[in-house]
Amino acid sequence: MSENNTVLKAMGIHRIFPSGMTELHVLKGVDFELKRGEVVSLLGSSGSGKSTLLHILAGLDTPTDGTVMWGDTNIFALKDRVRSYLRNANLGFIFQFHHLFPELTALENVMLPLLIGGSDKSEARKKAEGLLERFGLSDRAEHFPSQLSGGEAQRVAVARAIVSEPQILLADEPSGNLDSENKKILHGMLLDISAQFGTAILIATHNIELAMITQRILYLTDGRLSDRSPSGGIVV
Repeated sequence: MSENNTVLKAMGIHRIFPSGMTELHVLKGVDFELKRGEVVSLLGSSGSGKSTLLHILAGLDTPTDGTVMWGDTNIFALKDRVRSYLRNANLGFIFQFHHLFPELTALENVMLPLLIGGSDKSEARKKAEGLLERFGLSDRAEHFPSQLSGGEAQRVAVARAIVSEPQILLADEPSGNLDSENKKILHGMLLDISAQFGTAILIATHNIELAMITQRILYLTDGRLSDRSPSGGIVV
């Protein structure tokens, strides 16, 4: 990663989608930096392009124009296979809907990134078990996603996202479908992860309580990113 502690940098990101006879210009020249150990929240109204931006930053979608750097690496200059390998090793992604593999147990879901990265199975199991224990899920390790509550499934998804100790963690409405108690648990987990591992975290959220405990709040409005709310208050 780059010497100035910047682990992710986006420059001039545009994303245009065809829409009938016209085009929908969702992102209009977004510039953004995320530094090691930083926790940043991203606010914006529904449909503002928050998910689109996160998917581009994660290399899951391709911008119409612009550059995304993970450290010193321009990810869109890489072949898909190489970019996927780097993403598995360096970046975790938490989806709003946990996206666990239904045919795998909680333990197997958490082990998966390590196995894809070539880790020994016994070592991957040991590390995954340690995370599940830390998140209070040891007794749910052999359960399938359909047998987990919403809060449990999302904690498994967080464990899967960080099991490789990524430098970057992107979270798209991670607590949007949780009750108030599980929201607080998840928010505490994210802060603990950053503090323990130095993980840089960007969280797209509508949750004001979560946004207020992050180090920076950014706003996505009309396709552009700003550190100032367009209304003078917090956008929800």
